Amino acid sequence: METLKVDIQDDQQKRVLIAFLDGLKYEYRIEGIPDVIPEHSIDLEQRRADLLSGKASSLPWSETR
Repeated sequence: METLKVDIQDDQQKRVLIAFLDGLKYEYRIEGIPDVIPEHSIDLEQRRADLLSGKASSLPWSETR
């Protein structure tokens, strides 16, 4: 097994690289984001960006059941 280190400059590059690796069905891991599945980390990043930009809303915990 070999290790390839890639320095990613922004979220767009990260999404493109992950999509490419997934398309080839390569196994990989992302350091710096422990215990998060890559697809979920992108979703979480998008949700965070939406929330910070005001595009998302939230409900009280009592209404989420």
